[in-house]
This record gives sequence, C-alpha cells and structure tokens, in this order.
Amino acid sequence: MPGASATTTPLPTTSHGTPRQSRVGLTGIATMAGSGLSNQTGAAIGSLAFPVIGPVGVVAVRQYVAAAVLFAVGRPRLREFVWRQWWPVLLLAVVFGTMNLSLYTAIDRVGLGLAVTLEFLGPLSIALAATRRRVDACCALIAAAGVVTLMRPRPSADYPGMGLGLLAAACWASYILLNRTVGRRIPGAQGPAAAAGVSALMFLPVGIVVAVRHPPTLTAAGCAVAAGVLSSAVPYLADLFTLRRVPAPAFGLFMSVNPVLAAVVGWIGLGQRLGWAEWAGIGAVVAANALSILTTRD
Repeated sequence: MPGASATTTPLPTTSHGTPRQSRVGLTGIATMAGSGLSNQTGAAIGSLAFPVIGPVGVVAVRQYVAAAVLFAVGRPRLREFVWRQWWPVLLLAVVFGTMNLSLYTAIDRVGLGLAVTLEFLGPLSIALAATRRRVDACCALIAAAGVVTLMRPRPSADYPGMGLGLLAAACWASYILLNRTVGRRIPGAQGPAAAAGVSALMFLPVGIVVAVRHPPTLTAAGCAVAAGVLSSAVPYLADLFTLRRVPAPAFGLFMSVNPVLAAVVGWIGLGQRLGWAEWAGIGAVVAANALSILTTRD
C-alpha cells in the first residue's frame, strides 16, 4: 500500500496536513526507513506464498489486513455517507485492489525490484504532470530512459509481467487522484477506511475460492498475513506518525528510494539478482523523482 500523504510530491492523499517542521530528526528518519523496509520486506515474504496460494491469495489476505487496520483507525460512519461521497470511495476500492493484484502478479513474474520500480512511475507521473518547469521535462526524460533500459528487448524479458507493473503504476496514479477527491469530501481517514473495507469485501469470494482450490499451508497463510501486516498496517501507521514530524518534501524524497530498497530486499531475501542495466534503470527512475522534489519550491 502506498504512503499516506499527498502534496505535489508523488504520494497518496489523506486529510493530514503538511508538517510544519523544517528539520528531519533521527526519529523521523528511522520511522521512514522502517516503513520502507517493512513495505518491501512484507512483499518479499508474501511472495514466498505464491507457489501455494498464488499472488491472488496473498493479495486477498493483504486486503483483509488493510481493511482491519484502516477501519480501526478511520472508524468510518458508513450510514452517513451520501452518493457524492460513495462513488469515489467505490472507485478507490476497485483501484486499490487492482493496484495490489497487478503489483504482486508482476513481482511473481519479473521480481520485486523491477515491479516496484515500474509501479513507482505512477506517482512520479502525477508529480511531473503537475508542473511545467524545464527541470521536470528533464526528469521525465531521465525516467523514460530508465524505463527503456528496464524494458529493453532481450531473450529473458517478461513483457506481460512488465505490463502488469505499468498497470500498477496507472492504478497508483489513479489512487492518488481519487484519494484527493475522497479527502475533500469525507473527513479524516474515513474515506480510505471505507474503500479498504469495500475492497476486502470484493476479495472475500476470491479468498474463499483460493482456499478451496488451493488449501493454504500454515506457512503460506503466515506469509500472507505477514505481507498484510508489514506492507499495509506498519507503513500506514508509520506514515501517520512521520507526517506529523517530517516535511512533505523530505518524506517524498525518502520515499523515492523505495525502488532501491525493493531491489536490495529482493536480492538479499529472494536471491533476485539484477544486472548493471537493471540497476541503472532503477537509479534513473529514483534520480528523476529526487531531482523533481529537490528542485520544487513551496
């Protein structure tokens, strides 16, 4: 699940305001690092359950965990919602589920580092499209060069997997825009909580079918739950804490390192080694986002 803030930086929206602090303390750095590592480690652990219940089963469990956490935090008053509030919530629920499913399926096919890097193009595109600066045009070219490097023709290229990574990127971009609408129409975290609940209900029959056709082992179930906790619950709660203490640009800059964290976790935890070209492509996407944020003036 993406982070919990939204400004001109490529992050999802909630109603939490931009922090006023101008300095990033050690606590903020530790929390951001822990959130990023938790997110990518959760995805890596969840992938260990793919041979038993597949990406669909893991995503279903992750949606359940996310719904439980967000409902506890947001406490949405669903009976008070009107249609003007419900329709963006329903769209957000669909996008939320599709984003996670396409990402985890991409992870299964092309590996954690490449999948997360491609997904990150979604929020990066939102950030670059919001301005008309020359430096952002340069950032777009750098990111495009990185994508071309990652998706270059080669015998081992898995284009369906890469396509799923790009679908996840499109979903994340939609997630950001819809979250902004939801944040304007529904107070607090009620909107995202309601969307997570609807998404969990959508995946309930999917989870039942997976459990019947592919009964999960105790280990697979534990990995799926761990993915939900580490990739949904921990990052969301950590971001709520961080955004009250860390300026949004600093938060966005640190978040841009997530593709690198994903590649490192995939390499160390899953043995998914990347060549120099893949590292160069990931570095280009990260550099494009970092340059865009560092040159942004409030």
